[in-house]
Amino acid sequence: MTPFRPLLLAALAAAFVLASAADARAAREPILLDRVVAVVNSEVITRLELDRQLESATRQLVRQGTPLPQKALLERQLLDRMITTRVLQQVAKETGLRIEESQVDRAVGRIAQENRMDVTAFRAALADDGTDFAQFRDELRDELVIARLREREIESRVVVSDAEIENWLRTQAAVGRNDEYSLLHILVTVPEASAPDQIQTRRARAEDALAKLKGGADFVQVSSTISDAPNALQGGDLGWRTAGRLPNLFAQAVVAMKVGDLSPILRSPNGFHILKLVDKRSNEQPVVVQQSRARHILVRVNEAVSEADAKRRLELALQRIRAGADFADVARTVSEDASAPRGGELGWLSPGDTVPEFEKAMEALAVNQVSEPVQSPFGWHLIQVLERRTEDLTKERQRRVAQQAVRSRKTEEQFTEWVRQQRDRAFVELRLEER
Repeated sequence: MTPFRPLLLAALAAAFVLASAADARAAREPILLDRVVAVVNSEVITRLELDRQLESATRQLVRQGTPLPQKALLERQLLDRMITTRVLQQVAKETGLRIEESQVDRAVGRIAQENRMDVTAFRAALADDGTDFAQFRDELRDELVIARLREREIESRVVVSDAEIENWLRTQAAVGRNDEYSLLHILVTVPEASAPDQIQTRRARAEDALAKLKGGADFVQVSSTISDAPNALQGGDLGWRTAGRLPNLFAQAVVAMKVGDLSPILRSPNGFHILKLVDKRSNEQPVVVQQSRARHILVRVNEAVSEADAKRRLELALQRIRAGADFADVARTVSEDASAPRGGELGWLSPGDTVPEFEKAMEALAVNQVSEPVQSPFGWHLIQVLERRTEDLTKERQRRVAQQAVRSRKTEEQFTEWVRQQRDRAFVELRLEER
């Protein structure tokens, strides 16, 4: 007999006793059942699911020291975000996109490492905070699904033209190339093809938010109950960004603002925006950097290729290279990166040009050495460093920074619009007010 069976028998016995007690008082006391608070296409969101999100959000706001908003307002905002997440989950499912448990495991490991813990200690810390680990994994899986959708539907299709790069460089020169802005953001979305009265209702909601902020209300509190942005519970924190990494609408507004200022209501195709300038700084970068000229072979993980399959394909490619095959020839036939036609050539890379996992592996290589398979958020890589040099930042470097900034901005704008379109196409029925 396993050590778990007595516990199971005890649990069954307890369940029988409780069931008998419940039967005895069924006629005297009402039984509280879960209920549906929203219908999203063919699926439902229940009261228990919403309560779990409400509990988690409340803990987060308390931890941040943010005054708690009215419960009813916070509930409505959380339910709206849950509906959007459910719509995106359904899109992923319908198109065959899946996240493997091993991918969730690695994401948990990365988060634990970022918090300077192992996974066991991290789980204990979550428990101390009152966070259920299974729920944490579910929410993390949702984030991974959305990230994969963003990569598949938007990032892989974004094209940056030379004219856009030149315009970015001119904008940077005009506003001060080294200036960075720390911003908070509130978004009130406007559904596609909205009637004038719907648009006015949404504008009134944004005006109400701005009036509260001007009256001294906490930005995070207002954001958590009004904003439709994914990071509303964090006050819509956009972090530090140069003007070139902001939408043009934001960049034009922020250059005229002082620290602590609120923007007027800004109108974009996605809706109404409010910005707060938290801080501003001059970002003086080192003039001299060490660069690596590298090439790589990438095999992506997707609904048709598992982590194990991707790694195995690279191991076979590595065997061919070690047996004398030319790296560039193998890259042209195996790699799934846009650099494949160039033999995997990435050009000269400076610190910060690649994701941390790739950069760490690249920096550990000797010149001409080929790495073992390396995992990054994009998939599995083989990396080879061809040359190294110490170099002043050049126009080529500036253009690369410009290209990355424009790509990031366009991706964010297009993904926001794409999410709105998916939400507008979905059938949504709200039942939150039903009792």
